[in-house]
Amino acid sequence: MSIVDTALHDSLRALKLSGMLHTLNARLAQAQAGELGHLEFLQVLCHDEITRRENMGMQRRLRRARFEQSTTLEEFDFHTSPKLPAAQIRDLAALRWLQAGESVILHGPVGVGKTHIAQALGHLAVRRGADVRFTKTSRALADLAGGHADRTWPRRLAELVRPALLILDDFAMRELTAQQADDLYELISERAQAGRSLIATSNRSPTDWYPLFPNPVVAESLLDRLINTSHQVFMNGPSYRPNKRPGRPGSTTTRDTK
Repeated sequence: MSIVDTALHDSLRALKLSGMLHTLNARLAQAQAGELGHLEFLQVLCHDEITRRENMGMQRRLRRARFEQSTTLEEFDFHTSPKLPAAQIRDLAALRWLQAGESVILHGPVGVGKTHIAQALGHLAVRRGADVRFTKTSRALADLAGGHADRTWPRRLAELVRPALLILDDFAMRELTAQQADDLYELISERAQAGRSLIATSNRSPTDWYPLFPNPVVAESLLDRLINTSHQVFMNGPSYRPNKRPGRPGSTTTRDTK
C-alpha cells in the first residue's frame, strides 16, 4: 500500500466511511478497466457507503425489536391454511396502517400463525425504517409493575410508548388485576395520543376482552378506542404448527405459531 493509499484509508476511517473503504479496491479496479468514469466512480462509492449504513441501521432496529425469531411474510405458507384471509394480510403488508398510526388485531384459535404474521409485519416495518418492539403482553405488564416498585414506572412506560410499532403478543390471555388494567390503559392511551401503531395477537375475539377488565369504565374507554380504530383479522383454519416441526420435508424450526 502506498503512502497516498494509507492516507486515503486513514481519511475514510476518520470520516467513518467504511462502506467506501471496504469496496475501494474493487471500484478502483473497475475504474482502471474503464468500466467507471470519474463521476460514476464517486457515485458508486457513495452508494456503497449508503448501502452499508442502511444495512447497519436495519440490523440495529432488528436487535431492538427483540423478535422471538426472524420471520417474514414471504416465508408464510398460505397454501396450508386456505381459510386464512391471505388478501387482507397481504394488504396489511403495504403498511398504510402504520403510516396512519392505526392498529392491527390478529385473533383466532391457537396455532394458526398469528404470532408469525405479527412478527413478519414487524420485520417489514423494520425494513422500511421504523423502530419496532415485540413483547409478550404479560412481560410488558410485569415490566410496568416493576416500575411501581422501584419508581421507574414513567421511564418504563416511555420505553414502550417510544417505538413506532409495538407488538403485544398473547393479548387478553387472562383476567387482569386493577393495576394491570390501569397500566394497559395508560400504555395504549399514550401510544394513541402519539399516533403510534400497535399489533395485538389474541386467542380471544375482541368482543370477549371486556369481561377481563375489573373496571367496566376502563374497559370501555380502552377497548372501544383500540377495537373501533383497528384493522381486525380473524385467522382460522388448521394448525400451522405441524407444518413447522423439525424433520418434515421443507420444514424449518420455529416456536412462533400462534
